[in-house]
Amino acid sequence: MNGSDITPAHGYDTPRRSDATRGAILTAARERFATDGYERATIRAIARDAAIDPSMVMRYYGNKEGLFAAAVAIDLRLPDVSGSDRRQEAGRVLVEHFLDMWEDNEVLTALLRVGVTNQAGAERMQAILRDQLLPVTRQVCPDPEQVPARAALMASQLLGLALTRYVLRMPPAVGLARAEVVAWLAPTIQRYLSAPSP
Repeated sequence: MNGSDITPAHGYDTPRRSDATRGAILTAARERFATDGYERATIRAIARDAAIDPSMVMRYYGNKEGLFAAAVAIDLRLPDVSGSDRRQEAGRVLVEHFLDMWEDNEVLTALLRVGVTNQAGAERMQAILRDQLLPVTRQVCPDPEQVPARAALMASQLLGLALTRYVLRMPPAVGLARAEVVAWLAPTIQRYLSAPSP
């Protein structure tokens, strides 16, 4: 037996094995939450998908809510739009960025599916948008008191697009070319960010 295959006496995995196990659990959880939704996804099914014992999932994440929070921990990596030249293009920059994110990140699709049907998912999505979208909105918005409302309006457009294009897969939304989506949506996002209050 190779020494690296020996589990330490205290019962915990080696750091390398621990990272691999966590990675397998999170990958399986994201796929299962995306497929089954929060309510129907089970720890047992996720453990089976990850080829580990369910007790390992519980050891690392405590319960399904803790696992879900870890599985959908998302950094939107929103661009800096604080420069004067960037503020005028913020709508276009953000729409293009979100298109990149949605098309390359299945975790966002899973979160959106769960968020529209489950309170835990909705709260997780609200936290992500609050913590990450509000600061970007603050960079452009002319009135600090309007930042929450403008961020919510911006989210309504971006999440509406994601819902119709990536979750419901409505043919007209799926059929839009990227340039068309940007052309339609960017001016609306820009208006929400920087236009005078109505």
